[in-house]
Amino acid sequence: MSKLVTIYGGSGFVGRYVARRMAKQGWRVRVAVRRPNEALFVKPYGAVGQVEPILCNIRDDASVRAAMQGADAVVNCVGVLLSIGKNSFDAVHAEGAGRVAKIATEEGVNQLVHISAIGADPESPSEYGRTKAAGEAAVQAAYPGAVILRPSIVFGQEDNFFNRFAGMTRFGPVLPIVGADTKFQPVHVDDVAAAVEKGILGEAEAGIYELGGPNVESFRELMQRMLDHIQRRRLVLNLPPVVARVQAWAFDMVQTVTGGLVPSLLSRDQVKNLGVDNVVSEGAKSFADLKIEPKAMDAILPDYLWRFRDSGQYADITASAKNLKT
Repeated sequence: MSKLVTIYGGSGFVGRYVARRMAKQGWRVRVAVRRPNEALFVKPYGAVGQVEPILCNIRDDASVRAAMQGADAVVNCVGVLLSIGKNSFDAVHAEGAGRVAKIATEEGVNQLVHISAIGADPESPSEYGRTKAAGEAAVQAAYPGAVILRPSIVFGQEDNFFNRFAGMTRFGPVLPIVGADTKFQPVHVDDVAAAVEKGILGEAEAGIYELGGPNVESFRELMQRMLDHIQRRRLVLNLPPVVARVQAWAFDMVQTVTGGLVPSLLSRDQVKNLGVDNVVSEGAKSFADLKIEPKAMDAILPDYLWRFRDSGQYADITASAKNLKT
């Protein structure tokens, strides 16, 4: 019988790419999510019955254990960008990660891969970074042989980074950002999935790997790169820290009052996080140790940002037509 991998958060941005890769490897894939009816799109990744979404809540021991029954490998892709209600940073990043690792040890799972983030640090100014670090510590304590991956900003067709800011360019001549000089090292989502695949297959040594792409750029430079690809001119405006904090406070209040029903554009914790560079540390294990060559942004961004151009997929044809002589 083929091997089985359980992917917690397997319908999310990174998880779906991991699911697709493992299906191609011939593994059975169990996608453990809170709303399996919204994850049915993963089923065609493999043959009939090979990839199955199942109900699971990472905050519940019995739920996590049931999803792990019979698994040869486990991947934890669960993470939140906003701390709301029961799905707080601590409950998901720290307690949830520790729960998965503890039960994986009890169930005799052969391989555990945990997705963390660059910036995980017990001394981080942001709660996001501190709870990510707490999650890593809990994983290593419960499952010492775990492979822990810390990606920088992850980009790709379904990302909430370039897509989000490209969408904002439709509403005016100014593109406001926070932390314009903060450095990032964006990494393609399928490169992260390739690293996870190595961990599942036992081709990566236990430990922490920091994953960044070949380009290190400031937030402002990334926005300019995005504007070049969507062929729009906008003023990239760095919000003063005081203004950013006030706006973030207002968005946090709306989140609290509505119970998270209204999407937040910026939180106070994100403002703190955006003040710290998000790049691979010197001397850290990286893609090189996994024998993976990460893709450059310019090789990927045109494949999905074209829809934000004024002429969409016809932008190149329109530009060419302007050169025709009448």
